[in-house]
Amino acid sequence: MSIERWGEAIVLAAAERPNNGTMPYLKTTLSRYLIVGFVFLALGLNGCKEEKKLDSPSQGRITIAADESYEPLTVEITRTYELLYPRTKFDLVFKPEREAIRLMLEDKARLCIVSRRLTANEQRSLDNEKITGSATLLATDGVAIITSKANFDSLMTMNELRGVFNKQINNWSQLKGGNQSGPITLVFDNPNSSNLDHVMQRFGLKSVNGLSIYTAKSNKGVIDYVRTHPTAMGFIGVNWISDGDGPVSAALSKDIRVIGLSSKANPQIRDDYHQPFQRDLALKLYPLWRDVYMVSREAHPGLGGGLTNYLVRDSGRLLVEKLGLWPRVPYNREVQLK
Repeated sequence: MSIERWGEAIVLAAAERPNNGTMPYLKTTLSRYLIVGFVFLALGLNGCKEEKKLDSPSQGRITIAADESYEPLTVEITRTYELLYPRTKFDLVFKPEREAIRLMLEDKARLCIVSRRLTANEQRSLDNEKITGSATLLATDGVAIITSKANFDSLMTMNELRGVFNKQINNWSQLKGGNQSGPITLVFDNPNSSNLDHVMQRFGLKSVNGLSIYTAKSNKGVIDYVRTHPTAMGFIGVNWISDGDGPVSAALSKDIRVIGLSSKANPQIRDDYHQPFQRDLALKLYPLWRDVYMVSREAHPGLGGGLTNYLVRDSGRLLVEKLGLWPRVPYNREVQLK
């Protein structure tokens, strides 16, 4: 019997009157009215607690928080998914990596797109809520180093770059092959960004105190600053300039150089240097390569899972590849020759 029919039966029982008119009748009636009151209260609470309809892979609305380095990637993949499934909607929030992860942990975003998995402390936050969570590797990308076209120096070794961050090299005149002199200004999007974190981890740095660092508020801001400051060295997510078909990417790439890096101490030929583009990312030849993860707190088969599955399958992998990154599993193209 449903709770509604059970309530109706109790109301009818309470309405019945015994013929003798004795005191037990009053006690019984009072008990019945109390029961009826509790039943209606339960019915009301049941209605108030009615769960909101859950989203699914093909419909619903969720929020995604992404490191600002991955803004072009995030915008393109969600826009494409919305075109495929018109009843879906993604609200996008772009923050420094640590803040993007925090939003996901605080349930202010369902997913976050970042350059790493959760730390043990961050995972503990989900564990406390009995949420398993997941981290899906989407692609390989890299931190690109850019300079102004007015700066002719387009090649560096990792030892030289390490010297810059260890404060052993602080002037362009200390680097070979350039035409600039003057202090080197390191330009990042944000003090808490994944770009700076990745470089610090690569060189085992705990602090950047004493370095000449300018924060430009965004990856686009880094590009704009470097373009007009020949002694600046900028660090951006490569997906900002790697979509060859994108007019925005083409415009941003204008008047800047992308530095080639070599892991060799004494490179001899041009092929000893590598840039953060697909072939060198795929083979992990570019020294500042990194992974891209979709980290989720989703606890049901919902829209977040739908987007993630799309990106690791054929059509989604092609989209990631078009954006200049290297997908987790490359899309195989079969050519039949007749």
